[in-house]
Amino acid sequence: MQHIIDRFISYVTVDTESDPNSNTTPSTAKQWDLANQLVEELKQIGLQEVTIDENAYIMATLPSNVDHEVPTIGFVSHFDTTPDFTGANVTPQIIENYDGKDIVLNAAQNIILSPTYFEDLLLYKGQTLITTDGTTLLGADDKAGITEIVSAMEYLIQHPEIKHGKIRVGFTPDEEIGRGAHKFDVEKFGCDWAYTMDGSQIGELEYENFNAAGAKITFKGKSVHPGYAKGKMINSMLLANEFISALPENEVPERTSDYEGFFHVHHLNGSIEETVLQLIIRDHDKDLFEARKELIHTIATKINNQYAKQFGEDICIAEVKDQYYNMREKVEPVFHIVEIAEKAMKEVGITPIIKPIRGGTDGSQLSYKGLPCPNIFAGGHNFHGKYEYVPVESMVKATEVIVKIAELTAQK
Repeated sequence: MQHIIDRFISYVTVDTESDPNSNTTPSTAKQWDLANQLVEELKQIGLQEVTIDENAYIMATLPSNVDHEVPTIGFVSHFDTTPDFTGANVTPQIIENYDGKDIVLNAAQNIILSPTYFEDLLLYKGQTLITTDGTTLLGADDKAGITEIVSAMEYLIQHPEIKHGKIRVGFTPDEEIGRGAHKFDVEKFGCDWAYTMDGSQIGELEYENFNAAGAKITFKGKSVHPGYAKGKMINSMLLANEFISALPENEVPERTSDYEGFFHVHHLNGSIEETVLQLIIRDHDKDLFEARKELIHTIATKINNQYAKQFGEDICIAEVKDQYYNMREKVEPVFHIVEIAEKAMKEVGITPIIKPIRGGTDGSQLSYKGLPCPNIFAGGHNFHGKYEYVPVESMVKATEVIVKIAELTAQK
């Protein structure tokens, strides 16, 4: 277990925050620091065909050790961390034999990780937790996944009595800004299927995710002296408020769960003359997803019609762009790949939790690029913030799941 702890800490203490405003790949130069470190480590543990391309996509091979034909499978994780919260100067804290009580992350700032708020903590009473110091995120998303993949490959190399087919490893930049699979060379990877190690709670196994789109709504206005504005001023900020009010009030992230979709307003910047509203659209059901996008245009059209005579042109411009789609469509025809992962979990003593992802994953885009790719737990909780933590025992179990999947896939 200490070996996994040491490996994980060696990854999370390297700052790899990605940047959505950058046009390069990777989006930040500092992602190269961990990428290059990983390349050397993969070579050191004995993997073959270790490569890194000009965009920092890493691939490596564990050759088959059986003489019969076996599907080539892959395991994929990302090494960037979210820009939602700082990943610089991460100082992990190790909590051994967790007692189920509050954990003081930072006494000076009174930052407490408490099971009264984060009830999942109580699932790990008696285990070893790795937390933040309250000033950064941890980076278990998805450096826990990388730790597990590297550790599993190392274990298979050290235990040749465990029979397996050819296994490919892939590590990507920029997943947190939605670009992790953009430049992933599926043909070069050469797998029949793969698994992303990028889920949360131990036991999670996911092959469904949201259909996703982003919308940018621009509202125009007319600025007139407020003392003489009657019938003349058009305040674009109030138009934005009108637009938001026309959306279903209960179909927002904080009021939905499971398969329920939502509209999520995440940025609003404006003045009298111009306001820009940005939101995301999410739904597991393809027809409902299309209806949500259509509603955006319907509301915009209604506002334009309302102000057509006064403004003289479209006053509300709606731009909607698809981001990714539900992988279920691509995974269901090869559902045995989910069943193998489920069986592997059960054989190492884990109860599978099969549920939809209320978000996205590299596996979604990879599935649509021809590489069916369900998602398996990596063990972390409370991603993207200072309350992030990971139980070490969950990382150990995830490593065992990878080894068992390799073994089951090679059975005749």
